Amino acid sequence: MTFRTAILGLVLPLLSACSSDTSSPEEATQANVPTAMTDPHSNARPAEAVIKHLDLDIQVDMERTRIDGVAAYTIERTSGSDVVFDTDGLVIHEVTAGNGDPLPFELGDSTLLGRALRVALTPGTDRVKIHYTAGKGSKALQWLAPEQTSGKTHPFLFTQGQAVLARTWIPVQDSPGIRFTYKARVQVPPHLMAVMSATNPQETSKEGVYEFHMEHPVPAYLIALAVGDLAFKPLGERTGVYAEPALLEKAAWEFGDTERMLAAAENLYGPYRWGRYDILVLPPSFPFGGMENPMLTFATPTIIAGDRSLNALIAHELAHSWSGNLVTNATWNDFWLNEGFTVYFENRIVEALYGAEYAGMLAQIGRQDLEHTLAHIDSSRHPEDTHLRLHLEGRDPDEGMTDVAYEKGAAFLRMLEGKVGREKFDAFLRDYFDRFAFTSMSTDKFMDHLQEHLLGPNNVKVDLKAWIDGPGLPPDAPVHQSPLFAQVEAEIERMQNGARSADLATEGWSAFQWLHFLRHLPQPVSKARMEALDKAFHFSESGNAEILAAWLEQCVRNNYDDAYAKLDSFLVTVGRRKFLVPLYTELLRSEKGKVLAHTIYGHARPNYHAVAVHTIDQLLAWKDNKPPVDF
Repeated sequence: MTFRTAILGLVLPLLSACSSDTSSPEEATQANVPTAMTDPHSNARPAEAVIKHLDLDIQVDMERTRIDGVAAYTIERTSGSDVVFDTDGLVIHEVTAGNGDPLPFELGDSTLLGRALRVALTPGTDRVKIHYTAGKGSKALQWLAPEQTSGKTHPFLFTQGQAVLARTWIPVQDSPGIRFTYKARVQVPPHLMAVMSATNPQETSKEGVYEFHMEHPVPAYLIALAVGDLAFKPLGERTGVYAEPALLEKAAWEFGDTERMLAAAENLYGPYRWGRYDILVLPPSFPFGGMENPMLTFATPTIIAGDRSLNALIAHELAHSWSGNLVTNATWNDFWLNEGFTVYFENRIVEALYGAEYAGMLAQIGRQDLEHTLAHIDSSRHPEDTHLRLHLEGRDPDEGMTDVAYEKGAAFLRMLEGKVGREKFDAFLRDYFDRFAFTSMSTDKFMDHLQEHLLGPNNVKVDLKAWIDGPGLPPDAPVHQSPLFAQVEAEIERMQNGARSADLATEGWSAFQWLHFLRHLPQPVSKARMEALDKAFHFSESGNAEILAAWLEQCVRNNYDDAYAKLDSFLVTVGRRKFLVPLYTELLRSEKGKVLAHTIYGHARPNYHAVAVHTIDQLLAWKDNKPPVDF
């Protein structure tokens, strides 16, 4: 998933040499079946009974905003007389065996984990069918009215399952350490298209019936569904894009490098094992930059900048096809194994396509984000939140999804690369993805593998405890200083010495350079200077959402009222949490801003996904759809 940014750290106090393995994926999987782990964020007991395959048959009612269906599981039993599923907010109507006989079941008490669904198994039962309904209250589902879409004609639905929201729309063993294959039959209104994280149609079904197949075992959080007025356009032999018709051509041009990215990724770390790699552009309420659902990345439209300047996000989600989807963190305490590897891999893809200077800017932006996050994590409440290995027991795992996992994890891998050399490190990673394909990985297991297959053979000493279970950044963390950013800093200095905004030497600057410029404006900035900057560089009209959001943050910080209409429009339209948190946080720094934040949020809240609502509700102390105090 791409939503890393330093600003997520602001909400935490409130939320509280190797040879390549040539075996087939199936052979690698069978040789590396992990011992069942206890997941603190799941009620499932996989050591006793675990799901191996799902046949999902659902009807999507767009008018009543509900899903009705049957989740039929093939069960592998080891011990015990029941099987336990995760649910949250679901209505369970009936549970039956494969032959249709009813099976006794009970729902546990509501907790942070939802409600455990315990099903009694009769002797010989290896098939369980759960008849259920998921309503509008499901946190994974966002139902959008036509006016919330680009076309303004048809409704839209999408799911977001990470970290523990799959259980809110499917009764399932919702742990990243439990993998299973699935097939699905989905009934939707005939004029709409359904797509999933599986094999997908490329044309609308006249009957509104779609069938999907995921032949590789995946964890529950990677099951995804979207329904809407969608069209498809190929980008290459194995790649393509889905979007609402009004956005399709823009999206197809923006993501025109996707096939090249796929080839670069394969050249680095081995074959792409999922068949096709397609991208779905969602409405702007999607709370993240992207989500790495297998075969079909879900992406925000805020990366459509008109110049391909934000395509690193696509590289990130594509990299997840290896790190995260192929080899998956065993629990959310091991989240860095998904995201740290992916940020490192993303940077290597970007370097292969766009050069080392471009990749260097990306790495330095990430380091800035990490340092900002580390500075704002509440170390008095949760000092362990700056560690790579997390300790999220009793907490929402979403609280651990910060730049620490992403950028500190990537820094750890860059440090390793620096110690053994790129050639040996690439061989190690290639072997890692081959050896552990379609399995889960814990931090302890990875450290043992690292010592045996990289550090030991190369006689390299690393303070693993400091990196994995220590605070902040160890002293051997690599630092990159981009010469292109030095050019930006020189122009900022000229501006401080009296140069007019219009006279700054900015021709040919990349989006990263403009972002660096906006992040490092000397404070405070006068109204006259803000006006001159906007007149010279048209920040308020930027089609690049990253640049626009950074500019709006400066506008709030410097009380530049002329931009507040644009701020209101942006916050009401865009639901990407990366942008919401810093803007609302900046508004809260003044009494005037507090009033404005609550006024805007009152209008914007219905447009946000539950993930963003949860974060902003806590940031603003929003209670019962009202601000908590009078300002």
